[in-house]
Amino acid sequence: MAKFVYRMQNILELKRKIEEQEKANFGMATARFNEEQNKLRDLMIRQAGYEKRLKELSIGDIDIKAIKTCKSSITSMKVALRNQMFEVSKAQKAMENARKRLNAVMMERKMHEKLREHAFEEFLDEIDREESKITDELVSYSYFNTEKEE
Repeated sequence: MAKFVYRMQNILELKRKIEEQEKANFGMATARFNEEQNKLRDLMIRQAGYEKRLKELSIGDIDIKAIKTCKSSITSMKVALRNQMFEVSKAQKAMENARKRLNAVMMERKMHEKLREHAFEEFLDEIDREESKITDELVSYSYFNTEKEE
């Protein structure tokens, strides 16, 4: 029996490898985004802690030096939060770009798989036609041989 050989199989394999690479890139971009979000959350928690500490320092005995230190820490945290929000935004954009590239590569791979399926169907149809032709020849041969014998 004839063996099916898809002439663009190497391209399909290349598309699959590229898709795997893009999946890995997307996974790394997602991990970085999650990491940056966790850093942002930690900074927000630290800022809330400094604000709580400032309220505690404002009640009871007043320690001016501690209050100034706490206020400067809150100011520093605001700057760090702004910078971290920028990093989160960059990571999110990188993740979205990776997602778009992955989707595009997946579409290309699926297209090539469809082309392979169509080529395989055509191959099967060709085999069916050849088998029908052989069957017709055998029937014709048998018919004519029985006629000659009679």
